[in-house]
Amino acid sequence: MAENRSASSFMPTVAVEKLLTVLSLVLWGLAIYYAFTQRMPRALYTVGLFGLAFGMYVIEQSIDSIEDRDYLDLYLLGIVLLSTSTTTVYLILNFEELLFQRTGTAFHHEYVLALLFTFSMFYLIYRAFGMAFLAVIGGGALYAWLGASLPGIISHGGLSLTRILVVFVTDFDGFFGSISGIVAAWVALFLLYAGLLNGYGAFDYVMRIAFRVSEYVRSGIAQSAVVASLAIGSINGAQVANAAMTGSVTIPLMKKAGLKPSTAGGIEAVASSGGQIMPPVMGAAAFIMASILGITYIEVVVAGIVPALVFYISVAIAVHYTALNQNISSGVDTSSADAGIEERKSAPAFALETVKLLIPFAILIYMLGIAQWTVMTSALYTSIAMVCTGIVFPVFERLLGFSDESYLVGIPQTLEGMRYGALMFAPIAVIVAAINGIVDILVTTGVPGKLALALIELSGGVLIFALLLAMLICIILGMGMPTVAAYTIVALLVAPALIEGFGLARLTVHFFVFYAAILSGITPPIAIAVVVTTGIAQSNFWRTAIESVKIAAPLFILPFTFIYNPEIITGGFTATKILSSVLLLVGAAAMVHGLNYHRQAVSLRAANYGIRFVFVVLGVVIMSAPNEYLRFGSFVVAAVLFTWQVMAVRGMALSTLPSVVARRL
Repeated sequence: MAENRSASSFMPTVAVEKLLTVLSLVLWGLAIYYAFTQRMPRALYTVGLFGLAFGMYVIEQSIDSIEDRDYLDLYLLGIVLLSTSTTTVYLILNFEELLFQRTGTAFHHEYVLALLFTFSMFYLIYRAFGMAFLAVIGGGALYAWLGASLPGIISHGGLSLTRILVVFVTDFDGFFGSISGIVAAWVALFLLYAGLLNGYGAFDYVMRIAFRVSEYVRSGIAQSAVVASLAIGSINGAQVANAAMTGSVTIPLMKKAGLKPSTAGGIEAVASSGGQIMPPVMGAAAFIMASILGITYIEVVVAGIVPALVFYISVAIAVHYTALNQNISSGVDTSSADAGIEERKSAPAFALETVKLLIPFAILIYMLGIAQWTVMTSALYTSIAMVCTGIVFPVFERLLGFSDESYLVGIPQTLEGMRYGALMFAPIAVIVAAINGIVDILVTTGVPGKLALALIELSGGVLIFALLLAMLICIILGMGMPTVAAYTIVALLVAPALIEGFGLARLTVHFFVFYAAILSGITPPIAIAVVVTTGIAQSNFWRTAIESVKIAAPLFILPFTFIYNPEIITGGFTATKILSSVLLLVGAAAMVHGLNYHRQAVSLRAANYGIRFVFVVLGVVIMSAPNEYLRFGSFVVAAVLFTWQVMAVRGMALSTLPSVVARRL
């Protein structure tokens, strides 16, 4: 009976999969056409692209309902699909009239259409990101509607329901506003590139490199999770997707090597979150930041290099300490059976695969960094180059005897990559549209200015208290969202409060809120990345969250470094910046050492905890203190304490230090 049900649901599922492939071709065809010609207004293009994305998300969600025979869910999804499709088509057909002739007003049937579309978007938000984020979006809409009834500083004149619906839908400001337009024009094609990378086996390639590196370092299996997640996470722009993708491979391997499940889950959660801050793509948030600030993409990437490197090195140190502490084994078999990747390739085949993936990436770097073409054009030609190499190189592999697959294997891989990229884009389009809508409504009510006044009032005008409050707000607002969406909402709501309230530099503040929003993925009780890795590792959520916080501790201090030591991300590579960057790295290492070092310097446990606490405090001071003399003095103290600790662990007297140094030299 169960086999009959499975067989009966198989045919509709296959049809849905084929429909998604066709729709992905239409979606990317529209994106490529716009990038080539730009012969339509961006708002009209955004409506078309996002409408297709909404439809694809609904159809993709229906697959499970079809297999489970959940007819009620299929009915709801059908209503949503009808509502979003009808509204999209209506907006496209009446674009010029709505935008140029009837701005701010609508007919009765348009209000009804906008209301149904709004409820449909709320339902999609609930399906994609849960009740918590729906409450944030719904609460923002209620605040706009009931503002006149609220007390004190948070009150405002209130917006009518019809005005809210007009802003949301028919004025092309809300769900299809400027941020949605940036994502449609700039970010979408990068997700096409990410999808193609996945289709052509880049994930297996990155994992293979990571495992080869692991052969030379005792903590290499754990380090492979960091390398793979940082590389993949920089492009895909979603902590949850990154954690699920790489974690499904790395977490079982880490557990097999001897790491505790909670530690394996914590390492993967941190690496997946940290990938979002890594240049050159920075989870696609770099493009949004450049647009909001009115600066070039290269300026954003250059500003993010030092903190990203500091974070990566500090995480690598923490992972090494943790691996040694738990006596992780080396030489774990990373063959296809264990790692879930293709068999180890010969050196020539591996080199050919490297060239295949490297050519498009080199084109991307050249166009963005050297030629300084626009982001959209760079992403377009990178994607085209990826398709060319992905289709042509398998032919070379077959001719050279490196592969026994068909000469045309690149074609189905291309289709799969385009489909995968479109399905990655779909939930991002849903959440970005929702955020754009609610932010436009809140800006209309003057929320950023009120938030600035509230921050000043609650903090008493003390910057550090205001920063702590702002970080807390960013973590809450960023919960469970893709990187682009998380940064967008905090950039438009929280960043102006700090800039206007305390006169801080715009770039440093935007990096502050960007990093703070990323923290939501590993900060309990939200910690959505930890939730995913906990499920894969079959570990305790709270223990996994604690492990992730211990490993990623410097990430919680880096935002404050941007404010108190802005030379880290601003200006050129001056002597001051180099010195400050070195101190930043030392401070991060001191924090990691205090939290993760496994050897005991003295026999008393309390004394050892005291020493570790001192290292953490010194690390915080070295990283973020606004006084360079205080930072350097703390560095000297940390160096002396570290030397004593190592010698105490090894049972050496301080008097032997000169002779040891002389022998080493």
